[in-house]
Amino acid sequence: MGQPYFVDSHCHLDYPELAVDAAGVVARAANAGVGHMLTIGTKITAFDGVLAMAERFANVSCSVGIHPHEAGVQPATDVAKLTALAGHPKVVAFGETGLDFYYEHSPRADQERSFRVHLAAARELGLPVIVHTRDADTETAAILSEEMAKGPFTGVIHCFSSGHELAAKAVELGLYISFSGIVTFKKADALREVVKTVPMERILVETDSPYLAPMPHRGKTNEPAYVTHTAAVVATLKGVTPEQLAAQTTANFFRLFAKAQAS
Repeated sequence: MGQPYFVDSHCHLDYPELAVDAAGVVARAANAGVGHMLTIGTKITAFDGVLAMAERFANVSCSVGIHPHEAGVQPATDVAKLTALAGHPKVVAFGETGLDFYYEHSPRADQERSFRVHLAAARELGLPVIVHTRDADTETAAILSEEMAKGPFTGVIHCFSSGHELAAKAVELGLYISFSGIVTFKKADALREVVKTVPMERILVETDSPYLAPMPHRGKTNEPAYVTHTAAVVATLKGVTPEQLAAQTTANFFRLFAKAQAS
């Protein structure tokens, strides 16, 4: 694509809502100006399906990991297992991983153990880690800081919905922050204030589809094409044009997920 294009830095193309019409989803994304998508691993046991989706489309890459919801029920995974799976050319990141103390579908100890394993894998292989955090800002910041002290790694806090403190800590640690359709919601004023404070060179945009469809599609199945609505709001908040935001966030994505350039 000759003109600036958007990247959906976090979607779930293997989930049934999108997989049923994957070709249509990817085509509609292209028509909307979305040139690349990163489809996310949430279960080791479902990784084959995630990888298959990435292999099917030239402009889709993927990650391998265990969502915190699944940390207590997925087979025990170590650094060697994660790094072996990440050897595939289409796998450009680890995660999503992290802490979710809102739902607590898995015990906190299991979530923390899994999170640290992913961070160790990221440090060992030099691939970024995709961090999920909800109602666990203090604990997430502490683990990220502790693990960073053991050796550097890169990553992104995806679907950011936290406050200024975690945003500042993430930027301080060299991480990126990805904003989803939540920034378009009427009651998201506090989050929109956070957007204003994050440096342009650290911002990504995403859908987290099939969830969290932005306005004006809220309540419908989300898909990568809709990342443009999120981007439009972020561009306004940052005082730039959508084209400038597309150029910056796409450059940010490929700087962070450098392996995706060749996928």
